Amino acid sequence: MTRGFGIIGTGVIAAMHADAIATLPGARLVAVTDVAAGAAAAFAAARGCAAEPDLGALLARTDIDVVCVCVPSGLHAEIGVHAAKAGKHLVVEKPIDVTLANADRLIEAARAAGVALTVISQHRFDPGLIELKGLLGTGALGRLVLGEASTKWYRRQAYYDSAAWRGTWAMDGGSLMNQGIHYVDLLRWCMGPVAEVTAVCTTQAHQIEVEDTALAIVRFASGAVGTILSSTAAFPGFPQRLEVTGTDGTVIVEDGQIVRRALSDGGSVAGGGGAADDDAAGDAGPGAAADPAAVDVAAHAAQLADLLAAIDEGLEPAVGGQAGRDALEIVCAVYESARTGRTVRLSS
Repeated sequence: MTRGFGIIGTGVIAAMHADAIATLPGARLVAVTDVAAGAAAAFAAARGCAAEPDLGALLARTDIDVVCVCVPSGLHAEIGVHAAKAGKHLVVEKPIDVTLANADRLIEAARAAGVALTVISQHRFDPGLIELKGLLGTGALGRLVLGEASTKWYRRQAYYDSAAWRGTWAMDGGSLMNQGIHYVDLLRWCMGPVAEVTAVCTTQAHQIEVEDTALAIVRFASGAVGTILSSTAAFPGFPQRLEVTGTDGTVIVEDGQIVRRALSDGGSVAGGGGAADDDAAGDAGPGAAADPAAVDVAAHAAQLADLLAAIDEGLEPAVGGQAGRDALEIVCAVYESARTGRTVRLSS
């Protein structure tokens, strides 16, 4: 069975969704829409699909089963709720939204409508993360001690100036909400629930409402501790990095590949794994560290494939609405701690 997809919002990330859909034998892009009609028309012409004049027209199409919500982050729940009520399965770009109240509203709308909801966290499908989760599942690292998530990327002021919603609290959030949330999700996925965070956020290199640099100390429910670092002020941009340490070993992942595995049973591998070098991550060079459009399509495609399988089998997608909410809760706690100067305890 071929599933028809619609894309709502034809900005930078929409191209990634279209490319991912095109790789899947059980999917086809049917139509797109955008508040900028010209942008939608140009996108549709390039992709060989229809351009609908508005959201209502796209959601009314009976040949669309799944919609990709690619609008500004602060509109994810609003648009997603409309789509759920129209009976469409949902692919929502990260973050699930910028507030927990909105996230809850979207999750409940999907549940009430009986539609599947996945929140993009495509790096869970990266080879290194799959291998790391396997090692954790077998207990190869022993009792978890320390987890560290680092996103040191670079964005010019022109990136934030490119759209009025970028760098705002209402529609975007800062470096942690927009860029760092990927590895926040991976940190929680590997280390388990977070009990409390103590954080500082600053705006170092940009003229924006929100932070471009965030740093948090984390205590996990298990008793392990960790750190979260996110910045869009780290010239020229570096690989995203996840380090997980247990009593029996450490695994280091950079941009989805294991670059170091050291286990007490003698299993040790160093180097390789596809980490971007400094030149490749440079200001004008390839790589998401410096270019928001330079993202490999394979992981997005894997997550969409997982959603389609979940729909067919009546199961929850691997990255459901609750997973998106869990990552958002950590980011919101970081922001609250930075704002109040106090340690913030989480509910989950």
